[in-house]
Amino acid sequence: SSTFYAVMIGYLTNLAAPRLGEVLRCSSLNKTDKVPFDALLGTVIVERGIDVFVLFLLTIVVFFTKINFFGDFLVRNIFHPLQQKFTGIFSYSSKLLLFIIFTIVLIGLFIILREKISGLKSFKKIRKLFSGITDGLKSLYRMKNLPKFLFHTLLIWSMYFLVTWIVFFTLPQTSELSLLDALFILVIGSYGMVVPVQGGIGAYHWIVSLGLMLYGISKETGLVYATIAHESQMLLVILLGGLSFFLVILQRKRSSKRAIS
Repeated sequence: SSTFYAVMIGYLTNLAAPRLGEVLRCSSLNKTDKVPFDALLGTVIVERGIDVFVLFLLTIVVFFTKINFFGDFLVRNIFHPLQQKFTGIFSYSSKLLLFIIFTIVLIGLFIILREKISGLKSFKKIRKLFSGITDGLKSLYRMKNLPKFLFHTLLIWSMYFLVTWIVFFTLPQTSELSLLDALFILVIGSYGMVVPVQGGIGAYHWIVSLGLMLYGISKETGLVYATIAHESQMLLVILLGGLSFFLVILQRKRSSKRAIS
């Protein structure tokens, strides 16, 4: 129950501040179950890495299934923007060179002053944090029941897929779309959710409406579909996230009373 509450609180927080929810999720479990925050952060990084890998696999499947139909859309609206973004990052060679020089200087200063720095309390805290994160990252291959983890990963993405497909039946214009079409919308919608905005609001709606236009569906109808799919989940997150926040506070109060008694 504590894990579920932490996840829902994290989702709720992401609606207000992107990615802050991952931090609060770890903080919630740290306070309720006394699990080290840094180790929890490492497991979140592993989880996000697995999600990225699954999304990559699904993208490849969709791309090659109907390469002339889906492939062109993915190239224009997903691959090219990502390529331009990374090209923009690495095009500033002078800034990159300055960053490398700055890093080398910092490493050199650390080597020279390592004895004094290692004695500082702040450095010890930073080292402890990175050590905990490393332990969390190791959780994947230390896992006692890896098949169960993989099964639940598959189950979660299957639920994402089913929600995408079921919402097709809320509108006459999308009700004739197939399961493969649902997979396509799931993939492009997931890229919309990856954009660092509150809960993917706007980015998800825009890219899903563009994708549905491939089927001759108007942009307005596409936005209606995206709104039903996104906001129905958002309302559930608000409801369950708010309830989870209240239950965690109640749980902590009860724990405090028991400790006092």
